[in-house]
Amino acid sequence: MGARYYGADSENGDRIDDPSEDALFMMISDLNDSDNTFVVIQPDADDPVWFASVAVLDEGGYEVVRRDVTRNEHEVTTSTSINNIAHDLTIWMAARHYPGRPTSQITDF
Repeated sequence: MGARYYGADSENGDRIDDPSEDALFMMISDLNDSDNTFVVIQPDADDPVWFASVAVLDEGGYEVVRRDVTRNEHEVTTSTSINNIAHDLTIWMAARHYPGRPTSQITDF
């Protein structure tokens, strides 16, 4: 069975369906500058409307890209903290749209 919401794939072929913050931390920790340079997280869809990626920078640290076409978002940042990257991506992905997931509504009483 595939991912319920999204999957994380690394350049070396590792894949985790619906990764937790800890799983993202581990995948990013496994990146290196020779044969496993990036991780891509995106919905399991033919034409995903959002994605996030983390890539190793030659000068050290990581480049983080977040793109969501439905919200017209495209952000590129750099960081040296794997913990912060995994945490921030987990929060960002929780706010994305997933087909079949109920949407939240705010109601004035």
